[in-house]
Amino acid sequence: MSVAEVIAATLVANAVEPSMAARLGRYGGLVLDFNRTTNLTAARDPAAFAEHILDALTLVGDVDGPIIDLGSGAGLPGVPLAIVTGQPVCLVDSVKKKAVFLARALRELGLAGEAIDRRAESLGSDPAFRERFRCATARAVAAAPTAAELTVPFLAIGGRALLQRGLMDQRERQAVVDAAPMLGAEVVEERLLQGERRILVLLKRTATQARFPRRDGIPEKRPLCFT
Repeated sequence: MSVAEVIAATLVANAVEPSMAARLGRYGGLVLDFNRTTNLTAARDPAAFAEHILDALTLVGDVDGPIIDLGSGAGLPGVPLAIVTGQPVCLVDSVKKKAVFLARALRELGLAGEAIDRRAESLGSDPAFRERFRCATARAVAAAPTAAELTVPFLAIGGRALLQRGLMDQRERQAVVDAAPMLGAEVVEERLLQGERRILVLLKRTATQARFPRRDGIPEKRPLCFT
């Protein structure tokens, strides 16, 4: 079996519809092929990468419009979400080689969207992208308040930031709850998954102040409300 077929079979065994699993398997094959020369993912075999795809699919029910995926890397979770939901996706990564791969993946998979090699801070202040998306994703990006500051400015009012997180202590949890209103948002759900995995859902209530996101590097160095 090819890499794509092994991934697809693993997905089907986890209740993914066969034709959709085949498309997701093809995507996984592209990633693992490119990963031989450019570090996209720590997953080195088809079964391990299938687990990453399944993790991305936990967000499918939350997607109701165009997606922006920050720190996209290998395209997770943005590419699987675009494949399954049919929504256009903007894949953002500051590493040019990764953005080159993401653009190739969009072309070869026939997905609507674009790949951009810019930092989220500067892109979030660009009128062409600011407050234009229904969903913003960030998978394990920095501290939760940092991920919130980077994602929320991209959202239209009523849109949602979907933050995939691991273990969070009470200090980090309270920081993102306190930071969200500063950005025009509210933490409306902390959805627990297997192990320590969770999804934080932030709902955009009002327009984000022009001062957010702060300049390059500051959201990570000095997370909002995180002292």
